[in-house]
Amino acid sequence: MSEENYPADLRYHREHDWVRMEGNVAVFGITWYAQDALGEVVYYDAPDVGATVAKDGAYGELESVKAVSDIYAPAAGEVVAVNDAVGARPELVNEDPYGEGWLIKVRLADPSELEELMDADAYRGYLAGLS
Repeated sequence: MSEENYPADLRYHREHDWVRMEGNVAVFGITWYAQDALGEVVYYDAPDVGATVAKDGAYGELESVKAVSDIYAPAAGEVVAVNDAVGARPELVNEDPYGEGWLIKVRLADPSELEELMDADAYRGYLAGLS
């Protein structure tokens, strides 16, 4: 498992998902906190390329040895890529949640939705309020 961290270049959703812009495409994944709470991830149920995801809506599932959890979209748009490496090796989500463990890439319907998300400092404060 990776060390706890929350990169400053990401935006964070209250359901413990992150988003990073790469050009005009948004990359989605789950936070260190989420993968730690799940435990060892053993299966990833991904959406299809071309599917539409809704802001705050579930777009897939991660199954761990502990539970099955929905994954929530921090913004709306069309799925343009799915990380097949995570499908083949779901433990990548635990090992590198912000790098090799990304989940989907999305062409955003409304990029301004990202402004509603938390920065790293706000997300750390949000986590502190959960405990």
